[in-house]
Amino acid sequence: MQLSDSERRAWLRLSRTENVGPVTFQNLIARFGSASAALEELPRMAKRGGGKSFVLPDPRDAADETEKLAALGGRMIASCEPDYPRGLAAMDVPPPLISVLGHPHLLKKEMVAIVGARNASALARKFSDTLARDLGFAGLVVASGLARGIDAAAHEAALAVGTVAVVAGGVDIIYPPENDKLYAAIRNQGVIVSEMRLGEAPQARHFPRRNRIISGLSRGVVVVEAAEKSGSLITAQYALDQGREIFAVPGSPLDPRARGANRLIREGATLTEGAEDVLAVLSPMLGGNFREPDSMSPTPPPGDDAQADRIRTKVEEALGPAPVEIDELIRQLGAPPGAVQTVILELELAGRCVRHPGNRVSWS
Repeated sequence: MQLSDSERRAWLRLSRTENVGPVTFQNLIARFGSASAALEELPRMAKRGGGKSFVLPDPRDAADETEKLAALGGRMIASCEPDYPRGLAAMDVPPPLISVLGHPHLLKKEMVAIVGARNASALARKFSDTLARDLGFAGLVVASGLARGIDAAAHEAALAVGTVAVVAGGVDIIYPPENDKLYAAIRNQGVIVSEMRLGEAPQARHFPRRNRIISGLSRGVVVVEAAEKSGSLITAQYALDQGREIFAVPGSPLDPRARGANRLIREGATLTEGAEDVLAVLSPMLGGNFREPDSMSPTPPPGDDAQADRIRTKVEEALGPAPVEIDELIRQLGAPPGAVQTVILELELAGRCVRHPGNRVSWS
């Protein structure tokens, strides 16, 4: 059902009430039928339970938070509402409310999470970039936690095709601070999600809750690099508990950052060397409506000559005598990868550009 504004504020107050966790919240809604009715009964119930006093959250605080979020262009979605992500709703105990900034329609699409080490190796970051891009072009939204390293690489690569950042503080808090430009880009092109109150700085105890939402949103979790006892392994454990698929990228046994992922493989996670390994597992359960890796990059619709001409002009302006990676060219131009590849092929056939090792091109 769709909540009224007043009932949504009641949900917020009830979810922020002392001693009311997600399970108790569900029980109260089931018993009284609404958060408003539950709030009226809570003081009497607490008194009957032996409590001496019971203070409900101030309704003005709930109104203030929802108004501030709306002023930022965001909204709150309750677990009973149709826009609430299906993956979270299927959890045993979903967060009663989530705050979102950006484009919430992405939350209705199928997702895969990519997580890993904050101090990731250069190769792991490059792999995450390629994996996120390929999975995005195959039709999956990429979810991660907006952390340094693997998370940031996955978000950046998936910006053009859809990415969801789940944060451990309020949706208005940028953490870590150096990801401010990435945060702004995701807010503009993707969606930022949190169950924490607006303005709340992330604390250590919040990150497991964030990880639980990352795995809950996703059909599968890919661990790229993860040391033992890392947060990425916590996300993988949540995924296992939630019945999600677990994928892991193998790494050198000499690198401590690879030990967690390697252990996951020994314990049954799908060994992942590219997007095709993820799609081979997920496609059957999702109806197989995904492009194969070799045909992931979309091509311009036939007859769209005006768009092709605009992209061709951009490519011609961006190319120079020094070789540039095609992936970097696509990222800088913000154009559909298939369209850029088509233009490069046309220029190559015309003898105007030349390919170099490392998937690079330059003027001939």
